[in-house]
This record gives sequence, structure tokens and C-alpha cells, in this order.
Amino acid sequence: MRHTLAALGDAWALSRPFWNGEHRWAARGLLAVVVVLNLALVAMNVILTYWQRGFYNTLETKDWESFIHLLLLGAPTDDFAFMPGFSIIATLYILVAVYALYLKQALQIRWRTWLTNDLLRRWMGHRAYYRLSIRDSGADNPDQRISDDARLFVESNLTLGLGLMRAVVTLLSFIVVLWNLSDGITVFGVQIPGYLVWVALAYSLIGTWITHLIGRKLIPLNFLQEKVEADFRYALVRVRENVEGIALYRGEDEERRGLYDRFGAVIGNWRAIMTATKHVSFFTAGFSQVASIFPLVVAAPNFFAGRIPLGALIQTSSAFGSVQESLSWFVSNYTDLAAWRATVQRLTGFEAAIAEAEATVHSGPSMATAGAGLEATALELHLPDGRELLKDAALSVAPGEAVLVTGPSGSGKSTLFRALAGLWPFGSGRIAVPEGKPALFLPQRPYLPIGTLRRSLAYPAAAAEFDDTALRNALTDVGLGRLIPQLDITAAWDRVLSGGEQQRLAVARALLHRPAWLFLDEATASVDAEAEQHLYTLLRERLPGTAIVSIAHRPAVAAYHDRVVRVEGHRLVPA
Repeated sequence: MRHTLAALGDAWALSRPFWNGEHRWAARGLLAVVVVLNLALVAMNVILTYWQRGFYNTLETKDWESFIHLLLLGAPTDDFAFMPGFSIIATLYILVAVYALYLKQALQIRWRTWLTNDLLRRWMGHRAYYRLSIRDSGADNPDQRISDDARLFVESNLTLGLGLMRAVVTLLSFIVVLWNLSDGITVFGVQIPGYLVWVALAYSLIGTWITHLIGRKLIPLNFLQEKVEADFRYALVRVRENVEGIALYRGEDEERRGLYDRFGAVIGNWRAIMTATKHVSFFTAGFSQVASIFPLVVAAPNFFAGRIPLGALIQTSSAFGSVQESLSWFVSNYTDLAAWRATVQRLTGFEAAIAEAEATVHSGPSMATAGAGLEATALELHLPDGRELLKDAALSVAPGEAVLVTGPSGSGKSTLFRALAGLWPFGSGRIAVPEGKPALFLPQRPYLPIGTLRRSLAYPAAAAEFDDTALRNALTDVGLGRLIPQLDITAAWDRVLSGGEQQRLAVARALLHRPAWLFLDEATASVDAEAEQHLYTLLRERLPGTAIVSIAHRPAVAAYHDRVVRVEGHRLVPA
């Protein structure tokens, strides 16, 4: 019970912003309509039990005229002055059921849209996605949590929530019917009225307790299944994104073994779920089968004794079944509840990881806007495991100056690059940059978004911000003029273009954006020496007012910079 209440609290914490947000009245109104329609379905089920009673009484008395009227437009019965015919009740039931489902799906779409947008906003905001990727947050596979878990959370909340509401209302409605149909029973000299109600209650509570004992393993198993499925999918995506490297290494066998191992975890956990579900299903199936005949057996003595007619027997069976089904809602939905709890746990964990990342937005070197140039002072940078990279380091770059940072691999050059970009949360110090001066960072492996070549070239700006002439000139200047006819072709450009071509494209971006500050981390390492010379010459000539900070290993790159700084002894020293 404690875990269930905690899960309900977590689910409400995830849901509350939607129901209290900007579009709350539209969402609440839609929910109210769905609730009313579901209550209408319960009301029609109650009416149907009384219709069944009158209908089966016509069979017992062989009243042909009333039989036909009850099938078509309606007729008087022992309980009502006029009972609508089955055709009317069924038509209304179909209409209400269809629109109850349709509007529930409309609410589901609205809620999922809001939740997905909110998760994306927080994941992308304050660069939480980056901070989560470099620290052990426990929030594995954010793509799966945003896509699948958000969808399952909304679907489960509406389906289980409305189902529970219908079960409660059905219980309250039919328990009165069943009570009126029940005679009293004497147990140990005590008269107990409405005995069928107490029998249904005892039957359902015992079934619920046994189901929980049998099926409680399903909750952690469902949680783990989501994880191993996402891990397997991520491994497949990694293979797709690195096809050339795998092919060149001839690593197919090793990749296949790795995929088999991850898929083996999927199958192994699924088999455990199958076993647990089998045990639950054995009991719930038997429970349901016994429940279908149990009320007839209990009420049969009164029928054979002539104390109740056939219609009352049928109504008793129907009412008992409805009460028992409502009381057994937990039993019938146990596996769905287990999956729901796992989904809530994964989304809650993801939100907690994002909140933790948001809390560290001001960790690391402080970023300030001051002065005319870049000033980094008292810089201390380390890795997530605590290993020190830079200590009490300082760097200054004047506007329009070109500075090259060198040093051995692993000395902290790329980490310095990330710190200057305001990304690195592990460290301290102060970094001051001029206010209102745009900066552009070119990493060794450029990012090419999904879409047209035009979009990749203009990134991170919208493609519409640059006219065709500017785009063509930029491609021509960096030696990619052959791609001009393909500007509007959509392709996986990170796989179509070679590493050197991708770096040329990144330099073309710099020519288009004309930033005041340009940071390059091995941004020309994949092109030949002659092309590198051309690209650096191009940057210095076309962007004369741009300050350039480069990280590179090739000594020849120094010729295109005003001075060189070296990482040595955890400090930045003139070379």
C-alpha cells in the first residue's frame, strides 16, 4: 500500500502542471465530458439489468407481445411504467461508447503533446541533455523516456483512472440492486441482510489479496524490461551510426555478439515476465470463470423454490457480476498497474535527473559579460572522477586576435574548449566575454542535423536567414562547390560526407555567421595539410575582426595564429 500511495503521489506530481497549466480549462472541460459519458455508460448498464429482468420474465410467461415490444421500442415492466426497448438502449449505448473513446483519445493527444513538450523543454533547457550525458545520473535512454514512457504514462493514467472511476460508480450503483435482490441469511443465529453483497465483497477481497501475492514480482520486472528494451534499441542505433567504422574494422562478429548479449537481456527478462504473468493468469482466469457461475449457484435455491422468477435470477447474476467485477478491478488490472508503476518510476527518475542537472547550471567556472576581450582567470578544471586537468590557469584573448592552444593528448585542451563554451560543470574560476558579441564553436566532429544540406549549412540559424548566393559562395570558398545542386536534398549528410568534407562545411558555417569569437577544437584535423592551410587563410582573410581560439596538434597551424599557448603542468603557459 505504501508503494502504491507513493506511486500515486509521483503520478500526480507529473500530472499537476498539465491540469493547472495555461490550457487547464480546455483539458478539464474535455475530461469532464469524458467522465460524464463514462457515467452514462454505467447508468445504461444498470438500466440493462432491469431490461433483462423484464425481458426474461416475458420468456418465462411466454408473453409474445411484450417480448417484441421490449426488443423494439419498449413496454411496461414490473419495475417501470415504461422500459425502453433494446434497440433504443443499444443505439444510445453505441453512440455514447464511441464518443467516450474518441474524446478520451483527444484528451490523450492533448496531454501527451503537453508532457512531451515539457520534457523536451526541460531536457534541452540549460543544456541539461549535455550535463546528463557526462555524469552518471541514472537516467538512461532519455529518448525512450520522452517517447515511449510519456506515451504510456498518459495512456495508462486515462485508461486506469477512468476504469477505476467506472468500477467505483458501478459498485455503488449495482450494490443497491444486489442488496434489494438479496434475502437475509442467518449465521450462528444472527440475521445478515443483503448476504449476496457480503459474499461478493469477500470473494473479491480474497481474490485481490491472492493476486497481489502472486503477481508483485511484475512491478520490478516491467521496470527492467523498459530499460533493457531501450538499451537494445540504442545499440542498434549505434551500429547504424557507425557502419563505416565497423565495416573497416570487420567488426561484424563482435557487434553481433554485443547485440545478441543485449537482446539476450531482453528475452531473459521477458521470460521472467511471462512466468510471473502465467502465475497471475492461472489464478485470475479461474477467478473469473468461477465468478461467472457463482451467483447463479448462490441464487438457484430461491429460483427452484419458486421464490423468484427467471428474470430476477438473471438480474441477480448480472448485478452480482457487476459488483464482483468492480470489487475485483485490482485483480483484472494488476499487470497494467505493474506496468504503470514502472512507467511512473522511470519518468520520475528522469525528471529528478533533469532537476539535478538544472541545479548544477551554475556549477563550474562562472560566466560573465565584461570587458572587450576574453579573460579566463583562476581556472580549475577536472574530470567527473575528480582527476585534475587545469589548476589556477589563465587565458586572455583580445578582439581580433588568433591564439593557438597546444599540448599532449589528455592534458585538458578539449575540456578548456567546453569550459569556454560554458558547458563544463566540473571546476571553478571565472570566464568573462564581451557582452553582445556572438561566438561560434566548431568541434572536431561537426554536428549535421536531420534535413536538407541547406539546413546543415545554416545551422544553428534557420536556413531562411541566408540567401542562395551566400550559401553557394560559402560552399565554393571551402571547396564544396560540387554540393551546390544538392542544397535542397534531404539526406543523412553525416554519413554522405566524409570527415574532411564535414569539417569544410563547418568552416563554411563560420563564413556565413561571421562570429566575433570563433573557437575551433581540432576543427581541421580531418583535412590534408594543403586544405588546412587554405581554410585557415580563408578564415583570417574573410573574418579579419573575428578573434580565433584554436586547439590543434599540427605545428603548421601555428603560422595562422598570433601566438601559441601550451597546456603544461596543469597550467596554460606561453609556448
